[in-house]
Amino acid sequence: MSASRRFLTAALVCLAVSALSVLAAAQSAAAQSASAQSDDALAEQVLGPQWQQLSRRAGMVFAGTVLRAAPQTPQTDRAPSTVELSLRVDRAIAGVQAGQILTIHEWMGAWSRHRPMRPGDHLLLFLYPPSRLGLTSPVGGSLGQIALDASGQRVLHPATHTPISQLERAIRAARGE
Repeated sequence: MSASRRFLTAALVCLAVSALSVLAAAQSAAAQSASAQSDDALAEQVLGPQWQQLSRRAGMVFAGTVLRAAPQTPQTDRAPSTVELSLRVDRAIAGVQAGQILTIHEWMGAWSRHRPMRPGDHLLLFLYPPSRLGLTSPVGGSLGQIALDASGQRVLHPATHTPISQLERAIRAARGE
């Protein structure tokens, strides 16, 4: 084979490899874009049309297990009636750490605006940052409290049993993380 023919063959091989690399990169970008779109669409389906605001307003977002829920008697006449909740953070998304036992206090008036949390419940929670009084509650009442299956890994939703991992990607993206 002549030198010019070897050069031409090598050039064609390089060109083909370059074209395949560009094609692979384009397919990867398209797959990531489709995944992000499907994460967002799924988050809207499961969490509702305000899911991005819900994600941004929350100071703490996590999948957890309710360990204890008990009404608290006010220490003074001026103190609000509260419910004390102990939760184990099973999957940390924002503002908490996995494995953390979190004790929160919720004003009794806010408690009545969402489904009661009972020991053993597995939930995806979007909680406001604690107030000056140390109180918090789910963002948007029941909107910030999503029931999970017994494993705590999937959302119990009539249309889909969405994995928490897929919602986590959408929530983190909405929060700019």
